[in-house]
Amino acid sequence: MRSLLSRVALATLLASSLAAQDDARPTLAVLPFVNSAIGAANAELAPLSKGIADLLITDLGQNPGIRVVERENIQRLLDEQRLGQDGRVDDATAARIGKLLGAKHMVTGAFITDRSGKMVITLKSIDSETGRIMWTHRGEGKTEEFLDLIAKVSTAANTGLRLPALTPQARQTSAAHAETQRRAPFQAVMLYSRALSAQDEGRRDEAIALFSQAIDRFPDFADAKAARARLQGGR
Repeated sequence: MRSLLSRVALATLLASSLAAQDDARPTLAVLPFVNSAIGAANAELAPLSKGIADLLITDLGQNPGIRVVERENIQRLLDEQRLGQDGRVDDATAARIGKLLGAKHMVTGAFITDRSGKMVITLKSIDSETGRIMWTHRGEGKTEEFLDLIAKVSTAANTGLRLPALTPQARQTSAAHAETQRRAPFQAVMLYSRALSAQDEGRRDEAIALFSQAIDRFPDFADAKAARARLQGGR
């Protein structure tokens, strides 16, 4: 039964990939990030592996000139291919995943923190057609300004990958979103990231509860509200 379900899931992904070929926009996918934190912080920050990727997908997806693969589709393929869940995928494998997803740009990266409360996020983009690294970036900021850091690396990705510029309306929407989200406390981001892990592991009720806790910590957390609504069957 599991094998049958896996084949069905993969067929669905391939169908989505074929459908995406009719979309002429540049296509981008973001893999889970590698957790490079040391010691006790490694286990504590593990949920950010998926959290960073998800938040970047949301930020980049505000550009109507590109197509961003949904995180759930990426996760489904990683599960199907039994690949590392912490982002530890080599460049050749990332390129292969990109071809299956119909994504030219495969963004991967890593993150690390230090005792002063600084976080560093490194990114690179792999061309799924050639397997070559086309772009790299290093962003850093305070942990308590985490979503501001996400917004900055998202902007750097849009520029560095030479993606279409945001329309004036999209730029305004993106700026308003970033202004609101940057006030989110890091605890809310961690709850959000833990909710994503619970969701991927099929623990729907726990995921909804964690999204709700993130919203309690930061009532303006639009990403958490949208994710909870999807799980609850709404939009």
